[in-house]
Amino acid sequence: MNQLFIEAGTLLFVGMVFIYAFLGLLIFIIKFVLAPLAQKFPDSIVQTKVKKTASKAKLSDDVSPAIIAAITGAITQYRQQHTNLSINKAHTKAKQ
Repeated sequence: MNQLFIEAGTLLFVGMVFIYAFLGLLIFIIKFVLAPLAQKFPDSIVQTKVKKTASKAKLSDDVSPAIIAAITGAITQYRQQHTNLSINKAHTKAKQ
């Protein structure tokens, strides 16, 4: 049993040393190799055209009254149906 703990500790130590060595090497390469290269050869900035969205915003602000009435009616009907269902369930449970 004691031998298993020693093996587990050794594996843990070796694994952690490997992880920290790998991460340290990765940080070293990024900081001292890739950073100077990125400053020497920067990415080009791509110019994009700005699209006009003012007309789309204006269309979305004007919602027709017929759509508003349809949505309001649907919400009212939904609430009435679900309120009636919950009341019926409550009465059924009370009778039992």
